[in-house]
Amino acid sequence: MSLLRSLAAAALLLVAAPSAFAQDAQMVLHLLDYVGVDYAGAVENGAVKSADEYKEMQEFAAQIKARIAELPENPQKRALAGEAQALAAQVAGKAPAPAVAAASAALRRAIVAAYKVRIAPRAAPDLAQGKALYAQACAACHGAEGRGDGPAARGLDPAPANFHNAARMAQHSAYGLYNTISLGVAGTSMAPFDSLSEGARWALAFYAAGLGAAPERIREGERLWQAGEARGAFPDLASVATRSADEVAQRFGAPAAKVQAYLLAHPDALRPAPLAYARAQLAESREAVEHGRRGAARDAAIRAYLEGYELVEAPLANVDPELMRRIEREMLQLRAAIDHGEPAAAFAQRVGRVERMLATAQDKLDAGELSPAAAFTASLVILLREGLEAILLLAAILAFVRRSGEPSALKYVHAGWVLALALGAATWAAASYFIRISGANRELTEGITALVAVAMLLYVGYWLHGKSKAQAWSAYLRDNLGRALESKALWAMAGASFLAVYREIFEVILFYEALWEQAGASGHGAVWAGAGAAAVALVVLSWGILRYSVRLPLGPFFGAMSLLLALLAVVFAGQGVAALQEAGVVAATHVPFFTLPALGIHPTAQTLGAQVLTAALVALSSYLAERSPAARRGAGIEQRTT
Repeated sequence: MSLLRSLAAAALLLVAAPSAFAQDAQMVLHLLDYVGVDYAGAVENGAVKSADEYKEMQEFAAQIKARIAELPENPQKRALAGEAQALAAQVAGKAPAPAVAAASAALRRAIVAAYKVRIAPRAAPDLAQGKALYAQACAACHGAEGRGDGPAARGLDPAPANFHNAARMAQHSAYGLYNTISLGVAGTSMAPFDSLSEGARWALAFYAAGLGAAPERIREGERLWQAGEARGAFPDLASVATRSADEVAQRFGAPAAKVQAYLLAHPDALRPAPLAYARAQLAESREAVEHGRRGAARDAAIRAYLEGYELVEAPLANVDPELMRRIEREMLQLRAAIDHGEPAAAFAQRVGRVERMLATAQDKLDAGELSPAAAFTASLVILLREGLEAILLLAAILAFVRRSGEPSALKYVHAGWVLALALGAATWAAASYFIRISGANRELTEGITALVAVAMLLYVGYWLHGKSKAQAWSAYLRDNLGRALESKALWAMAGASFLAVYREIFEVILFYEALWEQAGASGHGAVWAGAGAAAVALVVLSWGILRYSVRLPLGPFFGAMSLLLALLAVVFAGQGVAALQEAGVVAATHVPFFTLPALGIHPTAQTLGAQVLTAALVALSSYLAERSPAARRGAGIEQRTT
């Protein structure tokens, strides 16, 4: 008896303590899975093929009836009990194996629907994590390649499963492996891995399910999937995880089974549509509030925004910017409602309102791909808008350094933005080819980067303001003749140039990924053209800003630059806190105020408070700069020369 089959024996050992799983629908599904698979080894052509296995099937059928009777009350429970009785009768009557398998699968689906059992991962499993977990926890028994020949396998009874046994593995689903990993096998060396997170167990299950798949089978499955084969058979991860290869082949044909092998190896290929995922998470949040699980409800609401809605914010803004802002505001208010203990009925109405808005958004997005003109315009505006922010800051720093008489300091500023470009390119490659950056990580990166930039800008602005009088600057140069600029100022400028450029690149990555999908294949040329036009415009603007800024009078120039940096610091403060709110790190208390994202203005007490605080720090730094010894010395020089 293999390790997978021996889990059935473990279920019998649990009879002595039925209360431990009295309300566990997942264990019922587990038993149904084994009846559906192993019955064929017990009965053939109406005759008992293996007495021991047939006895197990009878006991499992009885356990299924008993455990369904112990499940919580449910409107469908009576019908489920009837189906369990019919299944037990089929087993007792030695019915054909296909009929028993079909009845088992039907009852399994009915239980899932009635009790809303989670039978699929929340997100595409991380196969790299699954591989690492397998090497750490499973290879000793199952072998490095999954052939059941690990160094610790000798003498084990039952022997560890051989994942390369194609006939046997074709009868089991990834969900069956997930249950084995979660519950373990009593009386064997297979311990439960319940200490692992749900996502980690799914990653391990998907990895193990694909260990025996031949590379050519996976490549053929990929070709079929790309050609549109079996799209209807696999609309979501649940359809991949809960069916065995044999079941897929019987229902959809042999090519579909190859597609399933590909999807098990590449679950990212089947990520749900963003708005569909958002609606599913909102439903989960509503259900969690109904059961008093506020923490779980908040987590689901955050996932609905970050992993669902946010992915279509940019394309929706191109179609209906007002709707985009309304949904964003409503979804942030969902979390506040959860935190404030809003009653379940009122919260359900709030969720329903957001779901209707999401449906409207889906209709608008489904109206068709962007026209080439719209794709060109959106691409132009995205890069121009994001690039101009970075260029204004870089121009201020570069022009200042050129006027300082210390051109060697330019290398610090250039090093900052060059490093930002390199890291931005690496981020884009990682987001596109290696990992799918989670919404929370995206927002945390944006938020923290913006707030660090605020600190850099405040310091550089304070330093510039202290040199805003020509005489003060001359005195500063005389005092520092023969050496480079202050090291702290140099590093602050380099840091500011890095953060300004990297933060904008990070946002450009997100916007262009969304725009690329929305434009479709026919609009990709327009996207490239828009980006090229924006790049040319940015070069021209950069040249003009740098050329004419260095000709400005010295005192007004420094004053204007310090004012610009102060304004950017206030903007970044609002944007940074807003990003942290979207990540669920900072609360969002809405206040009656207007919204202007370009200036970092959002109608929440936290973002507005951060901007007011930053403005106060700007005023304080200006006051301190005016009273600094260098400023007073410069003022004295000015009085003597006049």
